[in-house]
Amino acid sequence: MDSVIRQFYEIPGKIINLKSGEYLFREGDSAKYFYLVRSGQIFIMKYASSGRILALRLATHGSIIGELPLYEKNPTYIFNAVAQSKSEVYAIEFPTLHNFLEKKPALAINLLKIISEHMRKQHSKFRDLVLYGKKGALYSTLIRLSNSYGKKFDDGILITVPLTNQELANYSATARESLNRMLSELRKLNVIENHGNLILIKNIEYLRQEIECENCGKEICNIE
Repeated sequence: MDSVIRQFYEIPGKIINLKSGEYLFREGDSAKYFYLVRSGQIFIMKYASSGRILALRLATHGSIIGELPLYEKNPTYIFNAVAQSKSEVYAIEFPTLHNFLEKKPALAINLLKIISEHMRKQHSKFRDLVLYGKKGALYSTLIRLSNSYGKKFDDGILITVPLTNQELANYSATARESLNRMLSELRKLNVIENHGNLILIKNIEYLRQEIECENCGKEICNIE
């Protein structure tokens, strides 16, 4: 996949630098660019009128962003993209990308495969939320984070990216207070342990069993 992503850098574009907390785009903005993340992490989120936030992805190096409105007549972004840390992205204007894909159909097919993979990831996340509720969403998020950012130690898997409880709550589509109770329960069961602002998963099998994990592989079961 890295070789495919590198091909997009052959297309004329520009580099955009973001500070932590800065928006790359907001839902409803006119969609002009296709983005590739060069460094840092960027949250892809959906806001509800109630104020509730649903975090969908944590895009990182090699991820693409803003691809969904690519061929719409009057494209707008349907999600929000905000930097979780200092980040750098490569921006390609849609018409420029259109022309390049027409000349290189093999790259167009690879882009379609990437978008299809994104859809599979989202469907599996919604499966966990719908079938197993807020606990399922949290457990699924912890598993996905371990696959994307986990480092194995003798006593478990350390998630190496710092996330606040509110950010975890956003992935679980729940209030922070409910998220705090679920994390407290997992600590009492010795499933997780806090290491400063990082989480160590001590019993990932417990999480997998609780959501009847389908073992779909890290290429699908990740947070990116």
